[in-house]
Parts: sequence; C-alpha cells; structure tokens
Amino acid sequence: MSTATTAPVTPSERLARPEGVRRASPGAAVAVLVVALLVVAVASVLLGARWIAPTSLLDPASPTHEIAAVRLDRTLLGLAVGGALGLVGALMQGLTRNPLADPGVLGVNAGASLAMVVAISVMGISDLRVYVWWAFAGAAIAMVLVHAIASAGRDGATPVKVAIAGAALTAAVTSWVSGLLLVDRKTIESFRLWQVGTVAGRGDDVLLIGLPFLAVGALLGLACARTLNALALGDDLARGLGRHVVRDRLVVGVATVLLAGAAVALAGPIAFVGLIVPHGVRALVGPDYRLVLPLSLGFGAVLVVAADTVGRLVLPPGEVQVGIMSAVVGVPVFLHLVRRGRIGAL
Repeated sequence: MSTATTAPVTPSERLARPEGVRRASPGAAVAVLVVALLVVAVASVLLGARWIAPTSLLDPASPTHEIAAVRLDRTLLGLAVGGALGLVGALMQGLTRNPLADPGVLGVNAGASLAMVVAISVMGISDLRVYVWWAFAGAAIAMVLVHAIASAGRDGATPVKVAIAGAALTAAVTSWVSGLLLVDRKTIESFRLWQVGTVAGRGDDVLLIGLPFLAVGALLGLACARTLNALALGDDLARGLGRHVVRDRLVVGVATVLLAGAAVALAGPIAFVGLIVPHGVRALVGPDYRLVLPLSLGFGAVLVVAADTVGRLVLPPGEVQVGIMSAVVGVPVFLHLVRRGRIGAL
C-alpha cells in the first residue's frame, strides 16, 4: 500500500489558491492595467476646459503648447502620487492586517498637515518647493511616532495597537491643526488648496523633489511581497517559516514612510485611493501580494489621473480638485465592495 506525499505549501501558493471565487488571470489583469494607463494618460493631456490636439505637445510654435506641457507635468505627478498611494495602501493593510488601513487612518495625513501649518504660520514659508519638505518630515515623524506608541507595553506593535495609535494621533493632531488655523486666518488661504488634495499648479521641479523617495519606497515596497504573504498567515506561523517578524515589519514600515510621506507632501491628503484600490485588486486577482502590490501601484495611478481628468471636465472653465473627485468615486466603490463582501480579513 503506497502512501501519497504532498510537497509543502508556501505562503504565496496558499494565498493564491482559489476559494470558489472567479478571478482574472494575472496576464489579463496586467493587460487591462496597461490599456487603462495609456487611456487615462492621453486623456489627461488632451482633455480639459479646452481640448488640445495631440500635436500641440510636440510643436513649440503651437498656441496650446504651454497648456499641453502643464498638463503633461500634472499627469506625471498624478501617476507618481497615485501609484504611491495605491501601493502604500496595500502595504499598510498587509502590515497591520487591518482592511481599513490607509495614510489617513494611521496618522500620516495628520502629521503632514500639522507640519505644513507650522511651516506656513510659524516659519513664514510660502514656497511650495520648501514646505513640501516640511510635509514629508511631518508624515514620516507621524508614522514613526505611531509605531513607537504601539510598540510600548506587552506584545509590541500588534496590528490592533497600531490602528488605535494611528486613530488617536490623528484625532489629537487634527485638533491642533484646527486651533492653529483659527489663530492665524492668513494661513488658511495657503493651506486649504493643499489640504483638499490636488496635483494642479505643481511643476516638474516639485515632482523631482519627491521622486527619489517615491522610487526607493516603491522598489522597497514591491520587494516585500513574500514578506507580506508570510505575515498574512500570522506572526507565529511566519516565525515558524523562518521569517524575522520584527525586521520584516521594520522594512515594510520604511517603505510606507517613504511612499506615504512623499505622496502626501507633493499632492496633499488624497482620500480613498490607498483604501479602495488594494481591495479592488484583491477582488480581481486574489490576495497574493506578488500580484496585489504591483497592480495596486498601477491602478492607484489610473484612479488619481482619471479623477483629476474628470474634475477638469465637470465644471468648465473651473475644475474640481482630485482630492474631492477621488472621494466622489471612492465612496460608492467602497460601499460596493462592502456590499459584495470584498472588505474583510486580510
């Protein structure tokens, strides 16, 4: 009588196994992503209060060349920020095993907002290229502080403690920001456009400031796919598989700080992108982070650029900022995912 033996199942293989849910193949998902990126990028450059011919971008003599160049800078910033927000949402949700984790929940947006207000009202800084650094520093300090608070006490920084610490810090910092704005009304004018979330009015020099942080954060985050697959099985099982859980969480945390800090500093606190994109990707291809992370990066970029383009079309000749449009799109999508049961344990 022969006995059948089975090979050990890796964390990635276990997560990739279907559970009676029909999902798209990785190839199909990548093909959809590539087409979507091309469509939204072209539409972002050509569409707005004034339609621009494709040749305007390449013809310096064209009367609409400058408009096309500004829209190209805006599109590139939207792609970079959106990709960072989509990726950081997936990283945060995997790190904390909290399906509602995003930069807003874990205090990143609040930290950046407080640093911005201090830079404008106390330091008198008015140059966007300067106070972007303050916003990045505030976001990074908030992330470190949340982890430090959650690490205090027994059991260290558990997912529940990280989420509670982030919520508490957000509530406290938001009240401080409101207090500073009430004292100094002039700061509101400089702060309000950044606070709502926008990729308008930024030149390529602003993108270049944050690009090194975004690039390093993206490379580091994408390299954490196997780490997050192991952590998704629980800390005890991850240790049993030979993972150094504390070190792994630290690496993911560094990637999160770089991505979230740079994205929020460049464009402000754009809501819902980091929250809904990873859940949409999981509904499409499953929970394997080898697919979730790169696809979240791509579809995050698609969502932000698409929202920015639609915002320029709904109220011509004015526009609705991308932070508002992402919320308009994000709320019904999020409710749809909740209704279909796509929001749940990670």
